[in-house]
Amino acid sequence: MRRFSYKATDSTTKRLLLLLLVLVSALALVGAGCGGDDDDDGGGGGGDETAAEGDGGGGGEGSIWVLLPDSASSPRWEADDRRYFEQHFEEAGVEYNIVNAENDAAQQQAQAEQAIADGASVILLVSIDTGSGATIIDIAKDAGVKVVEYDRFNTGGSGGDAYVSFDNVAVGAAMAEVLEPAIDALDVDTPRVVMLNGGEEDNNSFLFRQGYAETVEARVEAGDWELVADQHVPGWDNQQAQTIMEQILTDANNDVDAVFAANDGLGNSAANALEAAGIEGAPVSGQDATEAGIQNILLGRQTMTVYKPIEAEAAVAAAVALALRDGEDVSSVESDFEFELIGITAEDGQPADSPEGDGVVPYFALVPIAVTADNIQETVIEDGFRTIEEVCTGDTAQTDFCQENS
Repeated sequence: MRRFSYKATDSTTKRLLLLLLVLVSALALVGAGCGGDDDDDGGGGGGDETAAEGDGGGGGEGSIWVLLPDSASSPRWEADDRRYFEQHFEEAGVEYNIVNAENDAAQQQAQAEQAIADGASVILLVSIDTGSGATIIDIAKDAGVKVVEYDRFNTGGSGGDAYVSFDNVAVGAAMAEVLEPAIDALDVDTPRVVMLNGGEEDNNSFLFRQGYAETVEARVEAGDWELVADQHVPGWDNQQAQTIMEQILTDANNDVDAVFAANDGLGNSAANALEAAGIEGAPVSGQDATEAGIQNILLGRQTMTVYKPIEAEAAVAAAVALALRDGEDVSSVESDFEFELIGITAEDGQPADSPEGDGVVPYFALVPIAVTADNIQETVIEDGFRTIEEVCTGDTAQTDFCQENS
């Protein structure tokens, strides 16, 4: 900074110099307000919180805050969702913040309150549980802040301004579509199956279960299968899932033939328990197409996973958030990724045919993809969601798939 100094010799000179200083200061302010593109790089910070500032992204005002739930229940939140949101908001040139509550509901509410205090216009929320999520939504809406419910829907409150996720009933149905013939192919008279569901605090858990339970319950009622256990895992906690699965096996004298596990973490926990009990070849489902899930499929420890292209989900959610920020109707949102705009009821989280109506939240439902050992290359690898290098490590490197593709 250039500094100015003077020594007044008389009052006239003093006044002239003072006038000169005022003029220089005014010119400096004008120059600062007319900065070029070099000063506006849309860059973001690092660590647990990312911030970027751009040119305002159109006619809207205020920042967009993304509230992630944790790092433990699934690696996707930090490894995938964060980077896609960074990409879309930086391209749009809007101010944004991405924070992670690390499974602390009080912390997530504090983050939401900070977003409101900082002048956020939109909060994109992945709640820790439906109760605290509904509270955050109500607080935000009372403050005039729009809310996009992302991936997890929150029942019991007034509902957000939009919900972006995959068709969660279809996710569970995809599990059943792959596991049903695999179970029927087992060399047992009446296969005994387990439903290992996600946490009851997450409305999605019930929708995933609804998708595969339709098949399970029909086959059990027909006398084709036996249902050994139907249990939820609090907080989607993988360690608790393994303990629960071990207890199920103990109670059933290890007589279990297949497990409908609601995601890859639970699937891995089930596989660990089955392996420890000496049970081999049991069909096991999963979800999220995680690195570990794909490896378990190649190693024969898991039968399938459900690939929900996170890039597509984040892209649609970013477009919805930007539309809300600009005061646009979300029905006008367009994307390169396929989705169906339906509705979901705030009271019970059940899908509705229309995005309009009392208590109905517009629901951008994307299409999930079942992944088995036969289509890993054509799905998650070709999409760049997973790479050969990250999958083909350790024991997995010796599988036929890795030997042929490495």
